[in-house]
Amino acid sequence: MGSYNFSEEYDEIVTNKLKDNFTNILTGIGEDIDREGIVKTPERAAKAMQFLTSGHGEDPEAILRGAMFAEDYKDMVVIKDIELYSLCEHHILPFFGKAHIAYIPNGHIVGLSKIPRVVDVFARRLQVQERLTHDILECINNTLKPQGVAVVIEASHMCMMMRGVQKQNSVTTTSGFRGQFEKIETRNEFMKLISSDLS
Repeated sequence: MGSYNFSEEYDEIVTNKLKDNFTNILTGIGEDIDREGIVKTPERAAKAMQFLTSGHGEDPEAILRGAMFAEDYKDMVVIKDIELYSLCEHHILPFFGKAHIAYIPNGHIVGLSKIPRVVDVFARRLQVQERLTHDILECINNTLKPQGVAVVIEASHMCMMMRGVQKQNSVTTTSGFRGQFEKIETRNEFMKLISSDLS
């Protein structure tokens, strides 16, 4: 007898509900849901939506805690050009760009791959860029308890590029600073290190 996997059954239930909803959307905009190119679109869209919002079911602090190491390193650690893709909660259209993150350890460092994973967890939720910046900042600050944390995100928003004002070249930059990065000299050092990436 096979083992019972609740998550697989739950995912199937959610997929079917989303599939029905996407079928209704396609019908509502006048599409022929029996057309060859569309017939499997509701299921594909349902699975895509589950993936793109999968961060709601993950614990980013647990990701960091699982790779923390005692280390007497007290200088700045910078991870820049972290690609991110998210969905704007206002129109459910993508926004995408890069995150630049730094922290100053206070007795512990974290595996470098975990910082981008934290970005992905928060990005794979319905978001606004301002909250995404804050979520990443507070997660790192609360979990690692470093001397300081800095987060800068640059992103392009399809809701501005494809509809509304239709400004294809606009980029939105948000930032957040805690601890030592609230001091202008530390903040300037970080901004200088990532300045080649800023518009």
